[in-house]
Amino acid sequence: MPLDRPSRRCSRRRSGRTSRGPSRPTRTVPRSSAAIKLRYTYAELDAAVEEVARGLLAFGARPGDRIGMWAPNCAEWVLVQFATARLGVILVNVNPAYRTTELQYALRQSGCRLLVAASTFRGSDYAAMVDEVAPSLPDLQRTILLGSDSWGELLAAGVDIDQEQVRKVSSVLRAEDPINIQYTSGTTGAPKGATLSHRNILNNGYFVARGCRYTEQDRVCIPVPFYHCFGMVMGNLGCVTHGACMVVPEAAFEPGAVLETVADERCTSLYGVPTMFIAELAHPGFADYDLSSLRTGIMAGAPCPKEVMRQVIDRMHMEEVTICYGMTETSPVSTQTAADDELERRVSTVGRVHPHVEIKVIGAQGATQPCGEPGELCTRGYSVMRGYWQDPERTLEAIDGDGWMHTGDLAAIDENGYAQIVGRSKDMVIRGGENVYPREVEEFLYAHPAVADVQVVGVPDERLGEELVACVILKRGADLTEEGLREFCRGAIAHFKVPRYVRFVDEFPMTVTGKVQKFRLREQVMQPFRGDSAVEVREDCRFTIRRCGTACARPDAGARRGATTSPPENCCSPVERRSRPSSQAPPPVRSFGSRVGALLSHASVSRSATRFASARCRFTETARSRLPHQNSAHISGSLWTAVRIPSSSSITCMCDSSQSVAKIFPATRKDGRP
Repeated sequence: MPLDRPSRRCSRRRSGRTSRGPSRPTRTVPRSSAAIKLRYTYAELDAAVEEVARGLLAFGARPGDRIGMWAPNCAEWVLVQFATARLGVILVNVNPAYRTTELQYALRQSGCRLLVAASTFRGSDYAAMVDEVAPSLPDLQRTILLGSDSWGELLAAGVDIDQEQVRKVSSVLRAEDPINIQYTSGTTGAPKGATLSHRNILNNGYFVARGCRYTEQDRVCIPVPFYHCFGMVMGNLGCVTHGACMVVPEAAFEPGAVLETVADERCTSLYGVPTMFIAELAHPGFADYDLSSLRTGIMAGAPCPKEVMRQVIDRMHMEEVTICYGMTETSPVSTQTAADDELERRVSTVGRVHPHVEIKVIGAQGATQPCGEPGELCTRGYSVMRGYWQDPERTLEAIDGDGWMHTGDLAAIDENGYAQIVGRSKDMVIRGGENVYPREVEEFLYAHPAVADVQVVGVPDERLGEELVACVILKRGADLTEEGLREFCRGAIAHFKVPRYVRFVDEFPMTVTGKVQKFRLREQVMQPFRGDSAVEVREDCRFTIRRCGTACARPDAGARRGATTSPPENCCSPVERRSRPSSQAPPPVRSFGSRVGALLSHASVSRSATRFASARCRFTETARSRLPHQNSAHISGSLWTAVRIPSSSSITCMCDSSQSVAKIFPATRKDGRP
């Protein structure tokens, strides 16, 4: 089918199950502008990707080049994703919410040679913004606007490129090389370019989908953005590696469109962050949609309130819904609940460690914590990023010399290997010497019948150091006072966890992926206190600066990571995250300009266990219930080996036209035996 036809979101269709045969479409996607529905079989998807790859090759794209993608969810996004992979070109995901300053930063920092962008979206003139920043981007040679003649010119340019030329480029690519740059969403500050390889993202997508028990019979509704790992890895790659059908309801999230698509397309799985599920459950027409086809899905991106999880299972029929935890820098998932985990596990934890991944919880001095004790969660394995693009200093802050990614999240791991996220280390509030984890207070407040959503942050207090502020979004028609919420807490939780202040708001500052930006929320609620409080908090460090000029270190600041507890003289730069012996050279930071591509690697499931010292837990995929050493929270998945997909197999067309099940190659041991 022609790719330059205008189109928009999926048109409405009669509910009912669709054919599951070999000609079953692999994806139903919205287009840039019109009211038609596009469907691709895997064979058609493969042909469309090949067409785009040839065009990019004709435009001069070569392995290691960077190509930016700045658009909401659409068919072209997916075609570019797989076409760049086929050529070993590094795809740079640009947040659709970016404006000129942020766009300029991402394109300049990554050195993009070519940009594929939407022309307009929701009143924003993308073309005009590109024209504004282009003169300041010396590396940018060409811009392709979707819905314009330039997209057709790209496809036409590839007519003279022989298929063998594409195969020749693909044949020299390596699975370990970088293929994708994703800029962090900005919940805690300026974006950084997490650089991911094919080995990172393909394996992670495969294991996430395996955790959902996907087969070629599944139809996965993906309302989360493609520019984020949730969409392009857990969604696109998860489906492709299992032959499942991808269903994209709209260019950007709209709860009514999601509910309509699930009902009309009879989707079996639904993705979203908690705020998306909250919006869907609160939709005034929720009861009018038949969601009985749903059985599973993924909730990730932010902590899931217990009450929301219960409603998703009971009202949306997602009995096998899983919780995933991770971050962009880890491709993204490190832990996941199982489809058959008991309800309490799925509503109170983020599951157990993924295959071939290690996790541990460390204390203030960097030692592994006992099971059940909170500390910073660290992860290690195939999924950890190559580094931040051209930023060795911040890479070194995030990944230590032993390869552990320090997440900045506070967690505890129980004796059965289940991890519980208790908050961000930067979010922890110290009130009168008591450590208060906002996540715990939020979970309790969610149980109030009038509360639709709640976030808890800390503000300065002259007497206690910090106090709690609960920012509450009420349910439609609900009535609640500040004192009423505090009364709900008294006698039910410890007195130091009861919020001193309550603020009723209509919305929270969010990223485009639906994550709450707590640092911005804290700035908002700080405004009423700035004129009266005796202290002022600098958001770029963990020190409190008193107006008299003296500085006092937060007890959990530098000491938590083994750094100095004395603040810099002017306290205007972050505390060093961790110290490295001067004799230990930092790990080499590669140019990230080398090649990656069509020869991918699946991480196999080896049955041998990774061994650790007796003071640590041993954890294998085949014996999850047997933890011979349970006195430390250091958990590992199975030992992994790499298996390459044969070069004759297509990176994008995991199924051929006569087969609707993905080609999953058998795992092998390092000695060659299966």
